[in-house]
Amino acid sequence: MSPFRILSLVALLWLAFTVPSRADAPTAPKVVASVKPVHSLAAALMLGIGQPKLLVDGTASPHSFSLKPSDASALSQADIVFWMGPTLEPFLVKPLASLARGAHIVTLIEAPGLRPLALRSAGAWADGESHQDGHPHLVPAVVGGAADNQIDGHAWLDPANAKAMARAMADALIQHDPADAARYRDNLAALLRSLDALDAEIGAILAPVSAKPFVVFHDAFHYLEARYRLDGVGAITLNPEVRPGAARLSQLRARIQASGATCVFAEPQFETALIGTLVDGTQAKRGVLDPEGALLPAGPDLYATLMRANAHALAGCLGG
Repeated sequence: MSPFRILSLVALLWLAFTVPSRADAPTAPKVVASVKPVHSLAAALMLGIGQPKLLVDGTASPHSFSLKPSDASALSQADIVFWMGPTLEPFLVKPLASLARGAHIVTLIEAPGLRPLALRSAGAWADGESHQDGHPHLVPAVVGGAADNQIDGHAWLDPANAKAMARAMADALIQHDPADAARYRDNLAALLRSLDALDAEIGAILAPVSAKPFVVFHDAFHYLEARYRLDGVGAITLNPEVRPGAARLSQLRARIQASGATCVFAEPQFETALIGTLVDGTQAKRGVLDPEGALLPAGPDLYATLMRANAHALAGCLGG
């Protein structure tokens, strides 16, 4: 046998014993995300490594979601579960305790640096809930224990909170998968840069309409209002699954007329007949806002697409 063939054989044998097979290679962590905006941030952090599993897909609502068998299976096999918390996703409280006992549960409303806000009442908001000297008055929340039930879970609608969430998610991913730490850090850095640019873009879109009053279907936009100093004056309902009574609708009609509200915003997955009842005979127009991306395809681009769509919907209706 020639020296060249001997060296080639030795090299092949060395590769066979030192290079791991595909089956032996490290696998991406099994990650489950509760809602589309959370899933979008997780997907951006996991680019080039793996894909998270989304629970609340399509036009389903986290307020009333029921787990499918495939969802239960995913939770039972999960390494990491990202969710906002019990106020937004009450359907997950028991399954996390019973099915995901071996997973690292990351409650993102508790992410370091995230600024939680309290739930407001439905109907016309009192001045202490919505305005102070012509600007939105923030209602900070305290996270922990029973107080969690009073926290607005839609925190991602403030890009500064989305950044805090992304950092907490990256920390959990790196802790579980240190072999890919460099990739997670690179993805996080790119995501944070994009969130800063998005924040500036949305601020420019919304600045001209920040003083225009409006009403939303349910109180899901507190963080968006606070971030961009918007003038929300009321919500049709606190829980989108509960139809408001005649007294609340009458109160809101009076508020719309008294405040000069320009628009009343529906949400894509809920009935719009109530919007017609409210705006008929008033100066207000109809619009659509989407807190969770119900009609958008899930993936790493959803978050930015969602935020831009809501900004343009507000600017278009309030400025028209």
